[in-house]
Amino acid sequence: MKLTSIKQLTFYSLIIFPSLCFAAETEMDKASTVWMIISSLLVLFMCIPGLALFYGGMVRTKNVLSIFTQFLGIAGVVSVLWVAFVYSMTADGTNMAEGVYNLNSFVGGLNKAFLIGIDENTLIGGVPEYVLLTFGLAFAIITPCIVVGGFAERMKFSAVMLFSILWLIIVYAPVNHIVWGGSGALFHNWGVLDFAGGTAIHINAGIAALVGAFVLGRRKGWPTTPMPPHNVIFTLMGMAFLWLGWFGFNVGSALAINESAIVAFITTMFATCTGILGWLVIEKIKSGHVTALGLASGAIAGLVGITPACAFVGPLSALFIGFVSAIGCYYAITVLKKKLGVDDALDVFALHGIGGIIGCILTGVFCVPALGGKVEGIEIIPQVTAQIASIIVTIIYSGLVTWIIMKVVDKMIGLRASPEAEQKGLDISDHNERAYNN
Repeated sequence: MKLTSIKQLTFYSLIIFPSLCFAAETEMDKASTVWMIISSLLVLFMCIPGLALFYGGMVRTKNVLSIFTQFLGIAGVVSVLWVAFVYSMTADGTNMAEGVYNLNSFVGGLNKAFLIGIDENTLIGGVPEYVLLTFGLAFAIITPCIVVGGFAERMKFSAVMLFSILWLIIVYAPVNHIVWGGSGALFHNWGVLDFAGGTAIHINAGIAALVGAFVLGRRKGWPTTPMPPHNVIFTLMGMAFLWLGWFGFNVGSALAINESAIVAFITTMFATCTGILGWLVIEKIKSGHVTALGLASGAIAGLVGITPACAFVGPLSALFIGFVSAIGCYYAITVLKKKLGVDDALDVFALHGIGGIIGCILTGVFCVPALGGKVEGIEIIPQVTAQIASIIVTIIYSGLVTWIIMKVVDKMIGLRASPEAEQKGLDISDHNERAYNN
């Protein structure tokens, strides 16, 4: 498979909201529709139980239920908002045209609010729009859940819910649109390559988690008091579920059974494996031993790194991207985190933010045919420049607006649990439950 120009990337880069990019379809593509239904379920599986277990195992015993409860609450409110107007904010391409910059280059309109004009017979690329918007909903659920890991164990449930609502509307929806909004969207006009969410999902969530952790402050006792994971087996199970679900995340982003899906399948597999290998090597060299938690982190680093690149690079490049992403994320956790002094509780910025940045930049390098890439008519320097520009925009917008949202929520209802509640644990103080009763 070769893509002949940037302008032909619309189909492949519009992961969720390609409404204006396909000619009217009269017949359902049954194979692609079945795959997109499966992919939607796989992405949901990534979040609950995958990410919930991955995070839940890393927190202390007194806070594990709070992770699951926050995720379920987020899923509920995001679903209602998605149907009401957020899907339209990401999918509506009214007033958009190739190379044109206007308000709709940054956010979609409301012509699809409450799913106006959409029914079971509405097809996009041969796939029912109901299926595609459900696929998009699964992305919209997991992204704020990723953010929550940055300030785990100390933010009130009510504050998590209000923050997630505001962040979904003001941060996630616009960033999603500028990445995948199609002709006329900001990053599309720049020729940015992001197949499955290096900017919209991982950098966006990683920066938000870092800013949230900074505004909220450190957990009581961090970093001098040891806070080891309460159940590494939970985390390993979560990693395995994430690895499985990520095939829906990346391969499903082709929106069909096609060449892009095949490429994304193999590159996702390869990068995950070399992510594990990269972490194994650097951890052994630096500390003299290899940890299960480290290998799980390496797998996630490889998955994050390959996400923007998965359909644009070849299998051998995927091996390199996974390996380098793991090493970069390792140093972000062991060195950068200490220098920043921010209590990003579950290393969201280190894994998703740094991994996403590495993956986005390397996408611009390895997409060229000379290096096994799948995009023709590309030059490395201009493409890497576009990739870096997209990273900078995402960091500035997500960081600034997340900071404002955190401050607003703090003024409205307060962000942080009381010292007594934090000491007791959020499971009891917020939910009056315990994960373990014997």
